[in-house]
Amino acid sequence: MTPQQPHIILFTTDQHRGDHLGIAGHPVVETPNVDAFVQHGAYFPNAYTEIPSTTGARRCLHGGQASHACGLIGYSSSEWHEPNTLAAVLARAGYHCINVGWRNMHPRRKLYGFHQVIVHDLREGADDYWDWLRQELGPYAHERAHGSDSNGWLGRPWHYEERFHPTNWTVDVTIDQIVKRDPTRPVFVWCSHLRPHSPYDPPEFFWNMYYHRRLPDIPVGDWAEKYDVPNPGLNRVAWYGRLTPEQNQRMRAGYMGCITHIDYQLGYLLERVSKELGDDVMVVFTADHGDMMGDHHLHRKCYAYEGSAKIPFVIKYPASLDVPCGTFEHVVGLQDVMPTILDAAGIESPDSVTGSSVFRAVRGEQWRDVFHGEHSPCYSKEHAMHYLTDAREKYIWFPTSGEEQLFDLKKDPQELRNLAKASSSAARTDLWRNRLIELLHRRGDGFSDGKKLLVRPEWYGPEVEVRTG
Repeated sequence: MTPQQPHIILFTTDQHRGDHLGIAGHPVVETPNVDAFVQHGAYFPNAYTEIPSTTGARRCLHGGQASHACGLIGYSSSEWHEPNTLAAVLARAGYHCINVGWRNMHPRRKLYGFHQVIVHDLREGADDYWDWLRQELGPYAHERAHGSDSNGWLGRPWHYEERFHPTNWTVDVTIDQIVKRDPTRPVFVWCSHLRPHSPYDPPEFFWNMYYHRRLPDIPVGDWAEKYDVPNPGLNRVAWYGRLTPEQNQRMRAGYMGCITHIDYQLGYLLERVSKELGDDVMVVFTADHGDMMGDHHLHRKCYAYEGSAKIPFVIKYPASLDVPCGTFEHVVGLQDVMPTILDAAGIESPDSVTGSSVFRAVRGEQWRDVFHGEHSPCYSKEHAMHYLTDAREKYIWFPTSGEEQLFDLKKDPQELRNLAKASSSAARTDLWRNRLIELLHRRGDGFSDGKKLLVRPEWYGPEVEVRTG
């Protein structure tokens, strides 16, 4: 193995807010293992997801592609036919490619370039974790026997011993696969966690870290009144509505506990595999999207707001890589993960890749000015959106209604004041609108005619035809 081919661990979480890291300055959440990456690595506090839901975001991640370019602009269980996935490209370059854990890629056992796939995918016959749990605890054992839904806001501690939690299982199996890898090749492992996605059910130790703490106040914007629907009566998987203080405390404590549990397991993973892999190991820690956690009375994901669209993005460099370390303010996205990994491995990115290696930003080279994300209708037609941001401002356009929002992220990072209708912000709103008009006109998919944004009042689907050439 050459110095240009380090071992690579892609360690991902699901529905993990970018502000819920110790290194992000969160006043409560503890993530000591991820935070330490910056000592010989890079932290990008302005990382966003192109598509803030799982399946589309994972196409961006594993194809190095922007929204639309990956064939999706929202959530879909359709098969993906991209030949140049991250694992496929690495495999052709000699890597042994292993995937363990939560996938939500379809069909659920399709390899997508990996040599080995061991899944936790929430379907009978397609969940190796569920099979293992029943072998260990009996035929009636179930991950959600505690009653907290996989898309809901109910928080509570894990109901079995800690060692049976899927977070532990995912790391244990990852370690086992690394030990049993082909020792003549560099290894690429995607260790993928379902948590902190609901159910918010950390083991009791991690629940107790947060349940009795004073947690930060929940922000509610001057534009969010329509989502202020009180409980009781909310469905446990409701995507909007005001919870009671006690429900919010349990939800957020469970979520934070899941994050710290994952961080501790990351530390355990790196400790266990250090003897196997040495110190020439690159680790990329990121997530597919965030979680609103009740911000603005909203829940779950699919929104352009910071809680849903901003993600963690931290890299631990391999020993052989000599580039600047620290925090970098550039706006990065999931499409940049694949070219970054290929750059570290000395492999040229295929033409299908639209992202860029973040090592360009680290080295002070030219970088993008503006980042684009979007989502087709999901929970409702009205909340479909496009957004643009440079990490200083954010512009959101809702294509089924034509509504606009503009936030000054430097003065108002919690997005409390919508400036789009303020006369003092008219020039800024026009500037951002024109940027989106130009970007969407180049795509030619009916959102822009080159002069104005085109309202699409109908429900439109997540799958799109990608034009090539």
